[in-house]
Amino acid sequence: MSGPTHAGPSGTARAGRRQVDRPTPDVGPRSFVTRNRGPIIGLVAIAVVAVGAVLLLLSTSQAAFACESQLTPAPAATAAPGAPAPLPGQAQDDMGRSHVDAGASVRYASCPPASGSHYNAPGQGPIEARFYGKDEAPVPQGWIHNLEHGGLVVLYRCGPNDACDDTTLQPLRALVGSLPPSPVCQFPAGQLSPVVARFDQMSTPYAAVVWDRVLLLDKLDVNAIVDFYQKSAERTNPEAQCSSTMTAPSASPSASQ
Repeated sequence: MSGPTHAGPSGTARAGRRQVDRPTPDVGPRSFVTRNRGPIIGLVAIAVVAVGAVLLLLSTSQAAFACESQLTPAPAATAAPGAPAPLPGQAQDDMGRSHVDAGASVRYASCPPASGSHYNAPGQGPIEARFYGKDEAPVPQGWIHNLEHGGLVVLYRCGPNDACDDTTLQPLRALVGSLPPSPVCQFPAGQLSPVVARFDQMSTPYAAVVWDRVLLLDKLDVNAIVDFYQKSAERTNPEAQCSSTMTAPSASPSASQ
């Protein structure tokens, strides 16, 4: 069959050009990646999203703090003849007092910590001196700053075998309003002390803490806590809020944080 004709310059018809099929070059068999490029790209995208989700989960679920060990009660100390009576509680190795960003996680060598890295931000550290319920549980990075200023922190544990109900904790709630003025600066209750908070990472159901010193208690003893506070507080803290000789009730904490 002849192809289509077209008019030439002289007006006579001429045969048109035939359509010629060009052979497809032989490129050989395609590779696995080439044949499955679409599914592979989809799987890579899913993997990237999954990894990102895992990293986000790890960052949001990171513990606010960690304890390498728990302080255990030391044998009762006895004074040598003629020596002053030993302080109540027991000393804890100092863990420093570096400031960390609010929200940062901290690892403490011993818990409950009586020193260590802590927050330095309004409302984050120092924290308000009050009773904190078992569902609040402020982190030590906040209340350690109270200790640094000479404050008292009282901790209670809510483990499986601990009494942690409103009736049992009522004496600690009442302590917030009945704590005597601080022993050196005479700050009233509620200014820096006491912070009463839940803390489960300790070897006894209760503990009272001042800077570098801890009183561990198997049973709640408010009188022992007050005695510990009056004899131990505001004597070892590195950021004094008044002169060590000042006992006037008008003394006030410095503005330094």
